[in-house]
Amino acid sequence: MSAIRVGTRASVLATTQSQLVADRIAESLGREVELVEISTEGDRSQAAGTPVASASSTGIFVNALRDALLDGRVDVAVHSLKDLPTYPADGITLAAIPPREDPRDAVVARNGLTLGELPVGSRVGTGSPRRAAQLHALGLGVEVSGVRGNVDTRIAKVRSGEYDAVVLARAGLARIGRLDEVTEVLDPLQMLPAPGQGALAVECRTDDDLAAQLREVLDDPRTRAAVEAERAVLATLEGGCSAPIGALADVVEGEDGEELWVRAIALSPDGGLSVRMSATGDPADAAGVGDRLATEMLADGAADLALPTNDSLDKVQNA
Repeated sequence: MSAIRVGTRASVLATTQSQLVADRIAESLGREVELVEISTEGDRSQAAGTPVASASSTGIFVNALRDALLDGRVDVAVHSLKDLPTYPADGITLAAIPPREDPRDAVVARNGLTLGELPVGSRVGTGSPRRAAQLHALGLGVEVSGVRGNVDTRIAKVRSGEYDAVVLARAGLARIGRLDEVTEVLDPLQMLPAPGQGALAVECRTDDDLAAQLREVLDDPRTRAAVEAERAVLATLEGGCSAPIGALADVVEGEDGEELWVRAIALSPDGGLSVRMSATGDPADAAGVGDRLATEMLADGAADLALPTNDSLDKVQNA
């Protein structure tokens, strides 16, 4: 039987994440598995120094992997789930969402400082309009600056003194063994993560029997419910990749069984205005819970906040 080919981006984080999935597939199915590196538009844009948030469409880290899946170069594609567009792709199934890593954002700052300990005027780097807006909203008096590059590049900018701190996803740092460099993990009350942050997406061709097998051995129902709710919030708010929108859902034990809790925020790019709401519901209706929450947010004014201005995109690039 031929090896299962797992498509991945070529970055250290992407290959590490894909190898975790590949190892689980090999262990669970008793099959040989190999990684196949695929270059994406997002990778090429970053290498050329092009601001990712100024790209013309969502999915720039995803489309090349999906093309490789559809034309048979790979059998499985592994993505950071927050990179997936919220609309479906013809011929492709989200076969599995493995258990999620901690979705919170993390700070890597000089001298072991937290955000609150940074002096006024400190330069804080982020590639995300969502993070930038929430940093502004905290009112700490720091200068928020766009930053590009991989994890090593961004942390090196702190070590060199170019930045006083950078904000990154804790999940990525955990997966590549860099948690010892984190100086603060941000409470979601301070900064809600991107929808799907910390989760992985395992995609297969819809007509491939492998999809059902991978769902059986890799999928985590609680993670899937949480992520479906978060992505429904994003889809209804029509945020796309560069929108300053955060969402976080959890499945918890309630008095009558499992309950889904969802929190979401939409902000103006400068963080001066925001709509923050929460909702609860049945995990079996995760998308419905997220959709209804976002609809309430739109009615409360989120429609005027969800999309950043062109000026804000020029200043801050999306991660």
